[in-house]
Formats: sequence, structure tokens, C-alpha cells
Amino acid sequence: MTVSERPTVRPASPHFSSGPCAKRPGWSLQALVDAAVGRSHRAKVGKAKLAEVLDRSRAILGLPDDYLIGIVPASDTGAVEMAMWSLLGERGIDMLAWESFGEGWVTDVTKQLKLSDVRVLKAEYGRLPDLAKVDFARDVVFTWNGTTSGVCVPNGEWIKDDRQGLVIADATSAVFAMDIPWKKLDVVTWSWQKVLGGEGAHGMLVLSPRAVARLESYKPAWPLPKIFRMTKSGKLIDGIFKGETINTPSMLAVEDQIDALRWAEQIGGLKALIARAEANLTALEAWAADSRWAAFLAEDPASRSCTSICLKVKAPFFAKLSPEDQAGAAKKIASILEKEGVAMDIGAYRDAPPGLRIWGGATVETADIEKLTPWLDWAFAQVEAEFSAKV
Repeated sequence: MTVSERPTVRPASPHFSSGPCAKRPGWSLQALVDAAVGRSHRAKVGKAKLAEVLDRSRAILGLPDDYLIGIVPASDTGAVEMAMWSLLGERGIDMLAWESFGEGWVTDVTKQLKLSDVRVLKAEYGRLPDLAKVDFARDVVFTWNGTTSGVCVPNGEWIKDDRQGLVIADATSAVFAMDIPWKKLDVVTWSWQKVLGGEGAHGMLVLSPRAVARLESYKPAWPLPKIFRMTKSGKLIDGIFKGETINTPSMLAVEDQIDALRWAEQIGGLKALIARAEANLTALEAWAADSRWAAFLAEDPASRSCTSICLKVKAPFFAKLSPEDQAGAAKKIASILEKEGVAMDIGAYRDAPPGLRIWGGATVETADIEKLTPWLDWAFAQVEAEFSAKV
């Protein structure tokens, strides 16, 4: 088949969105029939279900026994903000940014919290900053996996064990898909809507004993909204980490997360989840190796994400287009595939370079990735015919 021929085999699921992400294979609304709808989350049944989410998450991820895990408001964003507003300001901060979400945390720390002793270690899309320059006598804030760039830290070896500051990691598109060295981190956040394909609006927050000690010994100079408060009279509100949520959670979303966690256990736990995500990246790497037009935005394979897989266009004609036409061409590829019902929501993030972003997390079947690639070539051929005439 030539690239101009329309493929005949479609992915079984067209859901390649980077959030909310694809539901687990075989999911249906039947999975929610036992949801505690119409009941208080403070009732015995509600508390039990919230505790189940925490206990199953802890077990699958292999959290250290002395680390706390809680459900917090406002998805991963809420969890990160909660950590920064509650913990930062005690000492200087190193902020790492190589894509839009990391840059957003820099903005919040410098313009909202207005902290002055802040160093920003920045890299352009496709690259990591120099991790050797991080000063662990300071607090450190970074995204483990840059969801909008497809660039992740390769491991945690660069993080010092004898650190004096806290290490805060936004790991929303890494947890359940990458090996997270928990003892290297003091705060880790994620949301249900990523690797396990859960629903939005709920965040997860993990705290090390060092983070708890900071909470109980340091009081920020600014007032904290109720949904950010983790201490009372200088002591941790430990109920947050036993399923006593700060605000009212959706019991439908809770039930859906329980279903996703049970599925993860059934397929073999964390190792199986990581293997599924890595297989999806491998499938796209095999295709891209022979592609005449597509390349990975992540320049170093060691820092290439297996979840938010970002592609750029390397075809010679594309570089000659105006920035507006480059953006238009990339969006046209995604639009063609969406109209065909083959791939939904795979356009690059609005702040990222023009290209495509294909979710490869554990709920995506590798067979669907393999069936998608001929469609990528076909859609590109349509766009090439249209836009190459402009150069």
C-alpha cells in the first residue's frame, strides 16, 4: 500500500487523547454499578471506597510504608498548587521547566507566591535542562514527564539522597507508566485521568516524612485557602491521608478509579502497566525510524516519554512554511484523522511546536498504535499535497 492509499484497518479504539485518557480495555458504564451514588462520602460505604483507592494505589505503586497518600481537590493541578503554597518559601527554590506545565509552576511561584530566591533551569521543547546544575540544598520543583513536550527525566539518579531541600515532582503522566524512585522524592502528585484512564477533577498527593516535617515546622507568610490546608494548629491533618477528603469527591469517579486499579492488579500490577506503555512507544519508534516525515520532539531517546508521545514534522517542505502554515498543516493532520474516526485529540498542545501528540499510556492497546501508523502516513500525504504548493 502506498501512502496515498486510504487504509482499511482502523484502531479498535480511536482514543489517543493525553487527558482525559483512554479507558481501560473492555470498560463500560457497567463498571460503575456499585458506585455509592446518593450517599455521603463520610458514610461508612463512602469512607471504605475512598480508603480502597488509597490502599490499592499504595500497593500497586509500592509506596514506602512511611509515605502518606491522599486524595485532594482539583486534579493534578490542585495537588501541585497545594504542595507549593503549603511548603515553599522556607528556603531558596530551583524550578525546572522544559514545557508548558513546568513553566506554569514557575509563573505561580514567581508571580503569585512572589518568592524572590528562585532559580529557573529552563530548556526548550524537546530537551531537558542540565540536571547536574540542580542545587539540592534548595527546594526543587519539576515535572517528571513533560506532558506537552514528550520529554521526561530518564531516572532519579540525578537527585541526591542527602538533599537538604524538598523535591516536589509533578508526575501526573508518569505514575503507573514509569519507574518512580519514591525515596528520591518528597512530594509526588498525579491525577486519575492519566495513565489509568480515570475521570477528571481529583488529584493524588504523596508526602515523605521530610515533607510532613516541613508542614509541621514551617508556616507560609501568605494565607492558605481551605482546600490547600494540610495542618491545624501546627499538626498534620492526617485524616486527609485516610480518605477524609477536604472537599466532596464524586463517588462515580471514585468507583471508576477503583475499577481501573482492580484492572491494573488483574493484568500484573505496575510491571505490566509499565510494559504496556513502553510497548506503545516501541511501536511508534519502529514506525518513525522509517518515516520520511515524522520525528520525535524529544531529541534524546533516553528522555523520550512512553505516555505523551510528541511528534514533529521533519519533511523539507514543512520547514519552508510560515509559522502560521506550519500550525495549520499539523492541525489539519489531526483534523483529518478525527473526521475519519481513527484518532481523537492528537494535535500538539497549544503552546508546543506544531506536531502531533499521541497518548501511549497503559490503557492504550499496542495493536491500536500499530493500526494508527498507516493512517498517520495517509493523513500526512493529504496535507503535504495541499501545503507543499505554498513553498
